[in-house]
Amino acid sequence: MRALALLIRLLTVLVVALIAAGILLWVLGANGHNTVVSDVHSAAKWVVGPFQNVFHIKGRKADLAVNWGLALVIYAVVGGFLSRLLSRPMRRGAGFRRRMRPAA
Repeated sequence: MRALALLIRLLTVLVVALIAAGILLWVLGANGHNTVVSDVHSAAKWVVGPFQNVFHIKGRKADLAVNWGLALVIYAVVGGFLSRLLSRPMRRGAGFRRRMRPAA
């Protein structure tokens, strides 16, 4: 379970870093014809797909920053929650059932 938690944490960090890099490259006006810039932006756009056009804000840069920022926060929170949930030590006998003591 801990290995799966570590994998989820690593994927979360990579996705959050990719989205943050995409936001920064777009807002700072990086050259879109550069291969690295276009690849980072394309990958981030694919990851952020479900969060496109959640908010409509005046200005393309602000609109992208807010919508992709929302995706960044949600990915970070959900990924952190899942990795913590899986990294918790499992206690033997823990759960909803209680052990019954023999009657004296």
